[in-house]
Amino acid sequence: MILEKFSLKGRSGIVTGGGTGLGKGITTALVQAGAEVAIVGRRLEVLEKTAKELSQQNGKVIPIKGDVSNLSNIKKIVDHSLEVFGKIDFLFNNAGTIRRAPCEEHSEEDWDIVLQTNLKAPFFLAQAVARTMIARKMKGKIINTSSLISVIGGKNIPSYSASKGGISQITKSMANEWAKYGIRVNAIGPGYFITDVTQPLVKDKERYAAITARIPLGRWGKPEDLGGIAVFLASDASDYLTGQIIFVDGGWLVC
Repeated sequence: MILEKFSLKGRSGIVTGGGTGLGKGITTALVQAGAEVAIVGRRLEVLEKTAKELSQQNGKVIPIKGDVSNLSNIKKIVDHSLEVFGKIDFLFNNAGTIRRAPCEEHSEEDWDIVLQTNLKAPFFLAQAVARTMIARKMKGKIINTSSLISVIGGKNIPSYSASKGGISQITKSMANEWAKYGIRVNAIGPGYFITDVTQPLVKDKERYAAITARIPLGRWGKPEDLGGIAVFLASDASDYLTGQIIFVDGGWLVC
């Protein structure tokens, strides 16, 4: 039956930035589909709160404190997940950061922080997870978080735009190389979603209204709007899909 292909029972994996915002929306859907999930982030108290909340829905969620931008944490994250679950079936590279400044004022320090967190860290975490899949000769799913901004550029966020454009490209590179191992690599490209990261835009009434008017569906996204695509990409239902960036943007790109 087709619905069985969407089930994640018996599957386990990692969601970085899984304690809040888009990551929490993704994790919630994965748990509801039957998956066991390790959520990774810098604030343990936030992770523990989310883990407790979702565990009450009969899901198994474990918190792992770790800043993915510090590459020395990657081994700990992967090893802990393997210790608890025994295997890693999927990875959602969702953790990210943003720095806002016009191109002519954007600092080197901000550039490096954003590229380290949004591009370098996801690549090396994906590499570490893929190695476990290859060693175990098991298929797997790696899902990166790109962005609508990777296509349209945005304003006052040059490093973020560059990082998300890079994520889209390395998604394709990994998909090409790892398909022979049964590892599918895709990306989700969220449009404008209401999260802590977008609060500066939400609070700017004129900018918020202009963005909303440009979205065919007439509203900004909510974290739970990513649940369906997340389950699809982590499940057997997407087994013939790899190297794709799927935009969840309320129709922005077609307007």
